[in-house]
Amino acid sequence: MNLIKSITAGQGSSSIAHEKSFDFSAYFELTKPRLSLLSVFTAALGFLVHDPLISDLSTFFCLSLGTALAAGGAAALNQWMERKEDALMVRTSGRPLPAKLLSPQVALCFGIALSSIGLLILGWGTNFWAMGFTFATLLIYLFLYTPLKKRSVFAIEMGAVAGALPPLIGWVAAAGSPSVFGWILFGILFTWQMPHFMAIAWNFRDDYSKGGFKLHLFGDENGYLLSRKSLIYSFLLTAFVFSPFFIESSQKVPGSLYLFFATLLSVYLILPAFSFFTNENRDKSARRLFFVTIIYLPLLLATLVIDRYL
Repeated sequence: MNLIKSITAGQGSSSIAHEKSFDFSAYFELTKPRLSLLSVFTAALGFLVHDPLISDLSTFFCLSLGTALAAGGAAALNQWMERKEDALMVRTSGRPLPAKLLSPQVALCFGIALSSIGLLILGWGTNFWAMGFTFATLLIYLFLYTPLKKRSVFAIEMGAVAGALPPLIGWVAAAGSPSVFGWILFGILFTWQMPHFMAIAWNFRDDYSKGGFKLHLFGDENGYLLSRKSLIYSFLLTAFVFSPFFIESSQKVPGSLYLFFATLLSVYLILPAFSFFTNENRDKSARRLFFVTIIYLPLLLATLVIDRYL
């Protein structure tokens, strides 16, 4: 009996010691670093499209740092809100909260602190347009996208709005206010996310079902409607990609380099999107579409920035 008590006491003290110890990797994972980095990357590119020579380095630095902190804070708050659902899914069960590496209270405070500091840096170091759009991103991501994931198939659209705002934030940080070209960047990011996340939703449909999410459900089990919507958004993305050549704005019309790569990348994207729609083996075609979208976006945006130097 005493032995059992000793073992139990030892386990308890070990658990307490573990909770009190600072685990940097757990906090880092709580920020969803890859997703947060994408927000920083697209915000920076939005800035560079308007100001490729970075005439104001301090503003660019504050934009990057503020976006990183706000995105990391939003990710932490999202995991706090979905900690019970994450524990039910294989893909997310190893995250810090379901794995009990951090307490929910710590995650909540950490997320609020990061988001608040990020907003303050953006307001102080860039302008109130950038801070305002970032605050709107947080509201949409946390209070529309996150709860809608369990209620509506259109949660992806809400998430895409939040994910499309960083390049616009970067644009207004450089330009001082929104303009036509900034909204074109928003449109590119919004439509790109649809085939990207629909491919994810289909590949992880069983996991999402376990968590009670409805991202992949369109009333059919073979993915026809999901893949059709993915193809439609791929065509809409192509329209946004070429819109700078047809829509008048204060920005210089992109040159031949952008035109060449935009054409090449559009074909590169539409082919797997069409395969996802027509192929009966949607698992394989969805995986291919997912990897294509990962390659597509950085190449397109980098080309747009490089074209501004030429």
